Amino acid sequence: MLNFTIRRLLFTIPTLLLISLIIFLLLDLAPNDPTGNLPLTIPAEVREQIRKALGLGDPIYVRYYRWLVQFFVNEPLNLLGEWTHSCIGDCENRLRVTSWATRSPVVDLIAERMPQTLWVVGLSYVVGILIAVPIGVYSAYRQYSWFDQLGTFISMIGFSVPTFFTGVLMIVIFSVQLRWFPSIYDTTLRVTDWSSLGAQIRQMAMPVFVLALYNAAQISRFMRASMLDNLNQDYVRTARAKGLNERVVVLVHVLRNSLIPVVTVIALGVPQVFGGAIITEQVFKVNGLGQLLIIGIQGADIPLVQTLTFIFAVLIVLFNLIADILYGILDPRIRYD
Repeated sequence: MLNFTIRRLLFTIPTLLLISLIIFLLLDLAPNDPTGNLPLTIPAEVREQIRKALGLGDPIYVRYYRWLVQFFVNEPLNLLGEWTHSCIGDCENRLRVTSWATRSPVVDLIAERMPQTLWVVGLSYVVGILIAVPIGVYSAYRQYSWFDQLGTFISMIGFSVPTFFTGVLMIVIFSVQLRWFPSIYDTTLRVTDWSSLGAQIRQMAMPVFVLALYNAAQISRFMRASMLDNLNQDYVRTARAKGLNERVVVLVHVLRNSLIPVVTVIALGVPQVFGGAIITEQVFKVNGLGQLLIIGIQGADIPLVQTLTFIFAVLIVLFNLIADILYGILDPRIRYD
């Protein structure tokens, strides 16, 4: 298992490099001009100086290197030879990837928005899993019962209704009518005491519930189907014939084998949750990565869109690796070495 993990980690590095190159070239070679929104009265010489200040006058391999290194160090290493000595003006700023819209380092913008997204998206995914797994297990064990029928109905609604509609409906009911929760997420709130902690929980409740409902609806259906498939296997009848407690049969033997396909759904669903959070953050005005991506797309901020897109790609590759490792832990029959 250790050898497999090391091999996958070594294979992940060239995979991410190839993905980063494709993302960079697709967006960098597309027709774009950071000075396109400037007034027409600005002379062409000034526009050209602005492009050079943003690093667009550099060779494409230099721009790719600068964009790639920003993920690992605050200031790219001096590995570009004479270019770093011949740059005109402030070389340190030219070596940093900046947003075309705000003229701020892209990594700093993402680091500023990351906590809000991790709190809302991360917590909603954890809550969704904690809700979906028990519901899926019990629905399969009590197939066609009233609990199974109700769970199937709620899951179909949660999976079919888009998050923007659910979010608006929550705002109308719980913010406008009942006034239980705030409709706008206050990103300036800092938790310093119990009062501010309560305010933080209140403003997180609705966006977390909207995303958790969507995630739980999908995962619970996979959990139920996987449990039903394993409950009819020969090893379950053998375990019951040996006199094992029913709780042990279901929660140890059946659940462990049923989690293997569900792990894939959970692992590969993480990037989708970040994608779904783009809409949810817009509805609840959460100042996170989703809203930042929308701003970057609307403003044709290529460096910002490139960086956020690559972050989503890294999540997909990373959680693929985690899923493969969990296969070997959940099922001893799976051997990679």
